[in-house]
Amino acid sequence: MKKSNLFYKIILSLTLFFIIPSNIAADEKNIEKKVKLLTQKLRCMTCQNQSIYDSDSDFAVKISNIIKDKFQEGKSEDEIIFFLTKRYGEYILFQPLFNMKNLLLWGFPFILLVISIIFFAIRIKKRTS
Repeated sequence: MKKSNLFYKIILSLTLFFIIPSNIAADEKNIEKKVKLLTQKLRCMTCQNQSIYDSDSDFAVKISNIIKDKFQEGKSEDEIIFFLTKRYGEYILFQPLFNMKNLLLWGFPFILLVISIIFFAIRIKKRTS
C-alpha cells in the first residue's frame, strides 16, 4: 500500500513539474503579445512619429517595461492607456481619445463633408436656374 502511494506521489509531482512551467511560459507569451500590440498603438516621445514597438530609444524601452509590469500586475489595456495618458498626455496615443475635448477633431471631416455637399448643391441649383 505504501509503495503505491509513493508511486502516485511521484507521478503527481512529475506531472506538476511539467505542467506548471508550460502554463507560466504560455502566460509569458500572452503578456508579450499584449505588450507588442499595445506598444504599436503608442508614440515614442523621443522619436519622430515612431511607435514604441519600432523604437530602440531609452524612452521606448522604459515604457515597454512599464507596460509589461502593468500587465503582470493584472491591469487591463484601458487601465494602462489611462495611466500613460495621465503621465505623458494624449500625444502618446497615435489615435486620439474620443471625448468632448476632441469632438471637433473627430467631427470636422463630417462637418466639412456636409458643408461641401451644401456648397455644390447650391452651385448646381444656380447653374440650372
